[in-house]
Amino acid sequence: MRLHVGCAMWNLRAWQGRFLPHPPAPQERLRAYAGWCNAVEGNTTFYATPARETVAGWAEQTDPRFRFVVKLPKQITHVRRLAGAEEELRIFLDAMAPLGPRIHALWVQLPGSFSPAETGVLADFLGRVPRSFRYAVEVRHPAFFEDPRATTRLEQVLAPVEAEWVPFDTTALFRSPPTSDAERDAWTKKPRMPLRTLALTDRPIVRYLGRDDSGRTVEGWRHWVDAVTEWLREGRSPTVFIHTPDNADAPELARRFHDEVRARLPGLEPLPQPVAAQPETLF
Repeated sequence: MRLHVGCAMWNLRAWQGRFLPHPPAPQERLRAYAGWCNAVEGNTTFYATPARETVAGWAEQTDPRFRFVVKLPKQITHVRRLAGAEEELRIFLDAMAPLGPRIHALWVQLPGSFSPAETGVLADFLGRVPRSFRYAVEVRHPAFFEDPRATTRLEQVLAPVEAEWVPFDTTALFRSPPTSDAERDAWTKKPRMPLRTLALTDRPIVRYLGRDDSGRTVEGWRHWVDAVTEWLREGRSPTVFIHTPDNADAPELARRFHDEVRARLPGLEPLPQPVAAQPETLF
C-alpha cells in the first residue's frame, strides 16, 4: 500500500532552515522537499509552461516513485476554456515529458464560471487528449455539487477516460472566522467549496485546506483520514495535498497526516526520512 502526500509547492521562504537548507540552492530545493513528502502540486505550470530543461531538472532531483500532479496552463483552461487549445497542450506535454512516470495526473482546474452547461466541452476535450496520461478535474461552479443532474453528468463524462474528480476541501477554513492575517487573506481568495468525499477511480486526489493553527487543521481532516484509510483498504492509491493559509508547517503536517493513516494501516509504506535542514550560522 502506498499513500502519496504533499504540499502546494516545494519551496517557501518560511521553510528555509526547517525543511529546506538555508539558503537553498535552486537545484536542491525540490530534492530537499522530496525528503519530506512524496508528492507535490505543480501549480507553477498554470502561469507558464517551463522549459523542458527545467522539467528535466525536476526529474533529476526526485526519486522515480515521487509524484507530480501538474496543473494545465491557464491558457488552456481559463482563456480558451478547453476549446481550440491543441497546440498549447502539445507544447505543454512535450515540456513535461522528462518527468515520465512521475506524473501522477494532469490536473484540469476549471474556473468557477465553468458551469454544467459546458460539460460537453469538457467531454470533447477529454475525448481528444492523449490516453498515455491520467487526468484529474477540479470544478468550482456550485451547481456541480448542488444539482444532482449536473453531478451525475460530470461523473459520466469523467468515467470513460478514468479521470478523477478532485475535491478542494475548504470547509475547515470557513467553519469559523479567521484569526490570522493569512487566514483573512484566504477568506477573500479561496472558494467556499462543498465537501465531496467520493472517489471515482483507483487514484483519488484530495486537496485539503486547513487553518494556521495546526490543531484545528488536524481536527478538520479527521474525515479524510477515515476516507483515505478506507480507500487504501479497497486497493486504491490516494494522494492528499495539505494546505494551510500560510503553509508554514505544511510539509510537517503532510507527514503527520500520513502517520495518522499509517497508525491504522501498519502495512502502509513509510515516507522517506528527511535530512535535517540546518539554518545558516555565522561560524
